[in-house]
Amino acid sequence: MTRPATPRANLLWATLLVEELARNGVDFFCVAPGSRSTPLVAALAANERARSLVHFDERGTAFAAVGYARATGRPAAWITTSGTAVANGLPAVVEAATDGVPMVLLTADRPPELRQTGANQTIDQPEIFGDYVRWRFDLPAPDVSVDPAIVLTTVDQAVYRARRSPSGPVHLNLMFREPFLPGPDEAPGEELAAPARWREGGGPYTRYAATKPALDPDEVEGLWEALRPVDRGLVVAGRLPSRKHGEAVLRLADSLGWPLLPDVGSQLRLGAASKNLVQYHDALLASDSFEEAHTPGAVLHFGGRALSKRLEKFLATSRPDPYVVVRENPFRLDPGHRVTHSVEADVVDLCTALAQAAERHPPAATASWTAGWREASERVDVYLDRVFEEARNLNEPLVARLVSRHIPEGHALCVASSMPVRDLDTFAASDGAPAPVAANRGASGIDGTVATAAGFARGSGRPVTLLMGDLALLHDLNSLALLRGLPVTVVVLNNDGGAIFSFLPVARHKAFFEPYFGTPQGLSIEHAAAMFGLDYEHPRSAAEFIETYRAACERNGPTLVEVRTDRAENVELHRRLLSEISQPRR
Repeated sequence: MTRPATPRANLLWATLLVEELARNGVDFFCVAPGSRSTPLVAALAANERARSLVHFDERGTAFAAVGYARATGRPAAWITTSGTAVANGLPAVVEAATDGVPMVLLTADRPPELRQTGANQTIDQPEIFGDYVRWRFDLPAPDVSVDPAIVLTTVDQAVYRARRSPSGPVHLNLMFREPFLPGPDEAPGEELAAPARWREGGGPYTRYAATKPALDPDEVEGLWEALRPVDRGLVVAGRLPSRKHGEAVLRLADSLGWPLLPDVGSQLRLGAASKNLVQYHDALLASDSFEEAHTPGAVLHFGGRALSKRLEKFLATSRPDPYVVVRENPFRLDPGHRVTHSVEADVVDLCTALAQAAERHPPAATASWTAGWREASERVDVYLDRVFEEARNLNEPLVARLVSRHIPEGHALCVASSMPVRDLDTFAASDGAPAPVAANRGASGIDGTVATAAGFARGSGRPVTLLMGDLALLHDLNSLALLRGLPVTVVVLNNDGGAIFSFLPVARHKAFFEPYFGTPQGLSIEHAAAMFGLDYEHPRSAAEFIETYRAACERNGPTLVEVRTDRAENVELHRRLLSEISQPRR
């Protein structure tokens, strides 16, 4: 039975929801078309402060929201219709939850009378994201008998829970009955109104105080007393959300006099300068003799997990004590089960406090310890320049190095999982621009990489380079439509398959490796560029790549730069480079 006030209640509640999100700073909406979410779209279209990104694929819009939040630190809202459209957001929700990326999920749903009745496009949505959301609420269908303030207080709680530590996705499941909207000429009805106090103000209905836990001075002193006697310590910068965080860690390493090992996601691997930075630690740790001679007595790790498996293994085997992990959330980061101190604290504040403690009570650092790491890293830098200058053809480590060296000032970099992010971590130049780096390394999937870059470009307001492999591109091919009108340069390393598997023991099983793991696709990336209206380039030498890449970065629109490589040659090159780096230097 149709309720006469249903369409007006739908529109009012949707209008309140969109406006309250905007008042809370959530003013960017990623939308995939669908019928059940019609009230939300109508409210979004009518709100002058709200901005929207519309794309035909729910998974793409969800990852665009992730990319936007990575760039801004603020959640974007994801709007989708009911049914499997909601399920398409799960990969992005998993990534956001695992890496602490805030987002607001707005999923339209059928009303209670249609649930579990066999009604079309109706699935069990309220718990669909499980424990991957920080908070969830199944909002009742709009009704004139329910105080609309419920919408405002629910939105305020959702945004607060998305942004407070541990930040992450929140889920509002929104039931709407048909008819969804009043007719274009119908009056809204006097019986429905927003709360007067809220209408007259400009802020959220419920304000949540932005507070953070204070550092305990006794805990800081106790931690410093454990670190101070160590003369062979290491600082590890894992994934960090901003350059501000990275620079705080860098200042602390300078105060301690310890080597700083920066992950590619630390915001320090590209364009940072310090006598303590050891950019090529991953390559150095390929040497058993280097590992044996550089066993640390203590480790101070900031941020998320570091990418390097060699570093992870090295620290687990070295058994440093103390082994301190500092994160801005309560989650355990200890895959080797070696951590002695896990500290939940603001990274910038704790770095400042430890640096001040080091000034009062200087550490027992050994200058030769840090110099040994630094000099070894500089030798790797010189070696890589020499080797790549002699290269006749483009290869994957060389492309990663060229991108890191030639990315323009003011640009940002997104990098896909699998080999591209590893090559950037290992081989990136140390003298390029300090570009912000975004990578979906929470769950380390190749899902939604193009869409993430599109969201990152919109959020950062910068031109963006996306470095990725061919399978990651094919996995998110339709998100190339999101790049239209954006200054995004997509550098695709096309080795015709899954290159990373060629580095694994399964590659020795020739009988089934190629069809099941190598998975050659034989598809034309040039045709994909044409289909989505992107400029296309195919450089074949380092000089040609540099010229092509610089020209692409100067355009206002998207360009796809394809570099074709050979998987077998790529594996051999990696092994040769690391073997030669591992040779003792006289």
